[in-house]
Amino acid sequence: MCELKKGGRGNPDTPVRRFLATDIMIIAKDIPSAVNEVNNLKKQGATIALVPTMGNLHEGHLTLVREAKKVADKVVVSVFVNPLQFNNAEDLKNYPRTLEQDLAKLEQEQVDLVFTPTPQTMYPNGMENQTSVFVPNISDMLEGKLRPGHFKGVSTVVNKLFNIVRPEFAMFGQKDFQQVAMLKQLVEDMAIQVKIITVPIVRDAEGLALSSRNGLLTETDKPKAHLLHAEISKLADKIRNGNRNFEKLKEDTREALDACGFKTDSVDIVDASTLGDITEKTVEAAILVSAYLGKPRLIDNEVVKL
Repeated sequence: MCELKKGGRGNPDTPVRRFLATDIMIIAKDIPSAVNEVNNLKKQGATIALVPTMGNLHEGHLTLVREAKKVADKVVVSVFVNPLQFNNAEDLKNYPRTLEQDLAKLEQEQVDLVFTPTPQTMYPNGMENQTSVFVPNISDMLEGKLRPGHFKGVSTVVNKLFNIVRPEFAMFGQKDFQQVAMLKQLVEDMAIQVKIITVPIVRDAEGLALSSRNGLLTETDKPKAHLLHAEISKLADKIRNGNRNFEKLKEDTREALDACGFKTDSVDIVDASTLGDITEKTVEAAILVSAYLGKPRLIDNEVVKL
């Protein structure tokens, strides 16, 4: 169903909509309502850009929305904390949920449609009985090796969102570097008619990549968080200057982060196109780093031309 808003136009018994001065932002809470509203947009001949999110929206998400407006007539945002992609029950429990604040931000950005399903809506037969979509190889390497089942959960929910919204474009942030690569493979393998658009990382004034998990940082840890990107930048500069001793570079970065108070999970230097080993054919290297700072696990990356 769509959300009713007191004082809205039209018959109060019909599903409608939150109103801006000039535009309507529709909130669909179930799949039939979302499909119906998408059909209405497509009947107008509109192109659609989808921005999948898990809520707790920040400037990084809003940048995705603004970039979506540049490529499509209408913007659809999904707000859904997807339990299938959490391999850690505590992480799922602690993930920030701020739907009302999120809707206010999206309304300010004049988003056309927001899809806000529950797990029961997306997985009516239970998660254990949900048909899954799995992208082989890329889903099990690097981040996928550290978080078994994570990318399977991502590809399953994104595939379902693509089927519901049927967008021409889908916007994803570069911060989730491997996720973007995996989804591009999904789209290619399954012949899904959507163009994946990667939007550069949005950072705060000190260089920390914006993330919903940043809100879980303690007051003690917040001043240290930007050091994650600082160490990645140092590593990138060494590679640009010709250092190709990648194993030593990774170990030095790990030690530096641990000395700053992080508990480093992974430091990888891979071919940015294949996510495999660097070879003589590699044009760009991707530095991928994940590390705990207190409870939250932070990830960041940088791409370096060789």
